[in-house]
Amino acid sequence: MARKVSFSALESRSARLRLKVQRRPYSGPSLARGISLMYRRNKTNGTWVLKASDGQGAYWTKGFGLADDFENSDGKNVLTFYEAQDAAKRLARGEDGSADSAPITVDGALKDYRRDLEARNANPYNAESPRVHLTNVLLAKPVQLLNPHELKKWRDSLLSKVTPATINRVCRCLCAALELARQHDERIQNRQAWEVGLAGLPDAQEARNVIISDDKVREFVAAAYGHDHQLGLLIDTLAITGARPSQVVRLRVEDLRDHPLRSKLMMPRSGKGGGRNRSKRKAERYSVPITVQLAAKLREATKGRADDAPLLLQSDGSPWGDNPGQTYHRHVDKIVTAVGLEPTVVTVYALRHSSIVRMLLQNIPIRLVASLHNTSSNMIERTYSKWITEHSDEISRKALLQHEPASGDNVVTLAS
Repeated sequence: MARKVSFSALESRSARLRLKVQRRPYSGPSLARGISLMYRRNKTNGTWVLKASDGQGAYWTKGFGLADDFENSDGKNVLTFYEAQDAAKRLARGEDGSADSAPITVDGALKDYRRDLEARNANPYNAESPRVHLTNVLLAKPVQLLNPHELKKWRDSLLSKVTPATINRVCRCLCAALELARQHDERIQNRQAWEVGLAGLPDAQEARNVIISDDKVREFVAAAYGHDHQLGLLIDTLAITGARPSQVVRLRVEDLRDHPLRSKLMMPRSGKGGGRNRSKRKAERYSVPITVQLAAKLREATKGRADDAPLLLQSDGSPWGDNPGQTYHRHVDKIVTAVGLEPTVVTVYALRHSSIVRMLLQNIPIRLVASLHNTSSNMIERTYSKWITEHSDEISRKALLQHEPASGDNVVTLAS
């Protein structure tokens, strides 16, 4: 039988009713290492409050039941002092009494989310980006004790540090971690805390879709080859296909379908698109046409290599890895500067955006443009409409109404 602790100030109904009504709980006995029982005196039945250590030097509190001040105990919602002791220890340790079942903190939720992302072959960075901005207090707090006000206050505090679009991305990652924790712990019943407190900021769509001219794209590619041939091959492939860097680095030698006139690449799909089976999506391929010039360079680069070997390699012969940007971003900054562009504005993603707009201005159907770039028609229309208007001046002028008739002898006046 579990040992019961005596504490005269809270032990009896009469002793508790002699206490002054106040918001702050009265301290009670220590029940075990890191677990204490407290009591909040109310005008009606008082509340039993658990105080528990988070294991990192901080404490969390939670009200979990009513005291039998004005009505008898029912063993569930209304508890005696001794029943409250047992309930407090179960809550702190989990229903089965195991320390491993203690309420998960925000820090623990992010760790679990990272493991989940890795298991699904997704980007673990999504579990790390919120951690950079979270306070130690929030990281140590149990998920089930979060409330909308504190999460909103934290979200709004980021406005002076990062852009609204960045805040929305960080909040989405944090929400995903908290929701995963809720799905695995039925004690977490406060989903509203993050749905309300971390709601997306309005009008925060970040316009980062930098479009550069075809001449500048050619300069970009040429400068990349001049800087490093293998980097040039990567940049050339990105410019021709408009694919994401995370896709092209997963190309294999067998994905090059060489043909004298109709060469193509069988491009791995992105893990984007919702759902949880990212591994299955990323294993799928779709056909993307490439120029005969790029095909010839890729063919030369893959001589004597196995079909399942990476198609694109670094200059030292190693693969680019899952996060190629970490390797090439400094080199790309130098290349962008060399062609007269601003590296804080232009990144390799400008090649993708420029590819999409180039196809749209050539009147290629939006559905086909979306398929070739592994995205949706809705995304194309939502993201690129304003850029199309800015870059289609020459095309649209041909359709303008001319108030003066064209000059020449072939103009005939119609009879009235």
